[in-house]
Formats: sequence, C-alpha cells, structure tokens
Amino acid sequence: MKKRMNLMVVAALLLLTAACKKEAVNDKEILLDSLSAPRPKTMPEIRPEFKVPADGKYPQMTFENEEHDFGTIKQGDKPTYEFEFKNTGEADLIIMAAKGSCGCTVPEYPKTPIKVGESGKIKVSFDSKGKSGETTKTVSIMCNTKEGSKILKIKSNIEVPKKN
Repeated sequence: MKKRMNLMVVAALLLLTAACKKEAVNDKEILLDSLSAPRPKTMPEIRPEFKVPADGKYPQMTFENEEHDFGTIKQGDKPTYEFEFKNTGEADLIIMAAKGSCGCTVPEYPKTPIKVGESGKIKVSFDSKGKSGETTKTVSIMCNTKEGSKILKIKSNIEVPKKN
C-alpha cells in the first residue's frame, strides 16, 4: 500500500507539473509511461508517511466547496478565493503543504493544527497574466487525514483585451 500511495503522489505531482504547459498527445503518452516506472531511490519523500494513530482516530477536512469558478475575467487579473473547511474528524488536522498546479496558482494555508470542530481557510490567488480562454488549475493539499491529501479546483474564462 505504501508503494501505491507513493506512486499516486508522484503521479499527482507529474500531472501538476504538466498542467501549466499546452501539451501534445505524445507528451501525454510519455507522462503515462513515466507513471508506471518505479520511483528512483534518490527522489525525496513528498510528504512524511503517517502511521495509523494508536487510537485509530483521524481528522477529516470537510469543505463547503472544493471547486470555485471565477467566471469571466480579463487577462492580467489576479482574483483570489478562500476555500472554507471544517475539521469534522476525531483528531487535530495538520496541513503540511499546499501546492498550486503552476506558479500562477498560489495557496496560503493555516500552519497551526486545526482542532476538532474548528474551521479554517485556504486562500488561493490566481494570476491570469499570459493566459487565455477556459482555464482550470488545482491546489493539492497534503495533510494528516486518512486519505493524506485533498485536491481543490479553480476555473476561469480569461478574455484577452482587443488591440486597436
């Protein structure tokens, strides 16, 4: 199961890295081939592996929305959105990292544990400079829930200003 989880994390990171590029069909085939390859031993761990808690209790991140659509925006706009969540589990929630699918998507997350029953926010900023058309970006959250991660999505339709 540990190998499977590591492969899933590597796959997610590869997909996130490729998300900022417009890729050809051949690139997708190469990406899929690389996902089946064993992970090099020199590659650092993406996140620490958590053991099953002695009491078997985990935190649970429950979001009001896991996806946000900014609608139509102008190229160069920098909208932000706060994803609100609550720890509905049975242990303190710890977010170790949050990473956008590219440099244009920047998350800010709580650095302190979220107690059971408490709420928190993940603020996501998106820079539309150089982008156009329908765009979807993701934020990957690494945390100590049973699943170990959560994916949030932002969407927008970016209009390019007309040149006179």
